Amino acid sequence: MIAVVDYGAGNLRSVVRALEHAGAEALITSRPADLDRAQAVVLPGVAAAADTMKGLRGRGLVEPLLRGIESGKPFLGLCMGLQALLTYSEEGGHQQCLDVIPGVVRRLPAGLKVPQMGWNQVACQSEHALLDGIPDGSYFYFVHSFYAEPSDPAVVVATTEYGVRFPSILARRSVFATQFHPEKSGARGLQLYRNFVGQVRRCW
Repeated sequence: MIAVVDYGAGNLRSVVRALEHAGAEALITSRPADLDRAQAVVLPGVAAAADTMKGLRGRGLVEPLLRGIESGKPFLGLCMGLQALLTYSEEGGHQQCLDVIPGVVRRLPAGLKVPQMGWNQVACQSEHALLDGIPDGSYFYFVHSFYAEPSDPAVVVATTEYGVRFPSILARRSVFATQFHPEKSGARGLQLYRNFVGQVRRCW
C-alpha cells in the first residue's frame, strides 16, 4: 500500500487515481500509523509552506514521514511536497521545513507572471529510473510561485527554465520529488507514476 498524505490540502484524488492507474494500491490518510505501515509515501501539495507544515505538525505526521525516509522507504513529493523537503522556505518570511534535502525555497524572480501555471519542458541532468521511458525535454504541468535551491547540485535530476533555471526533479537515495504535477501531465506523468511504483516494488 502507498500512503497519500492528507494534511488538509493537496490534489489527493487525482494522485490516487494516477497511482491506481500505475497498478498500485493507494490510501489517502492523515494517520501516523498508516505512514508507518505503508510500503511507500506520497506527499502531494498545492498549499503554502506555512499551511503545509502546520498541517503536517498538527496531525503528528512529521516524525513518521522522517522515520520512513530515514529507513529507506520510497517517498515521492509533488510540488509543495518537493519544497517541504528543503531546510526552509522564504514564503511568508521564513518557514522551517523538513530539512531532508539541505537548501532554500525561493520566490520566482520579479517581473514574471506568478504563479507559473501551465506546461513547461523538463531537461534531464542525469539518468534516473524515475525518468525511464520519458524523453528528455518532455513537457509537464506546473503550478507554483516558489522554487527549490538545494545546497548539493548532485540531488538535481532535471531542471526547467522560467525566468531562472530551477530544479524540477530532485532525488536522493529513496527520496524523489517533482516541482510539477505528474497527475496533471498526461501520458508522461502517468509513466513517471509507473516508474515510481516500479521502484516501490523493487524495494519490497
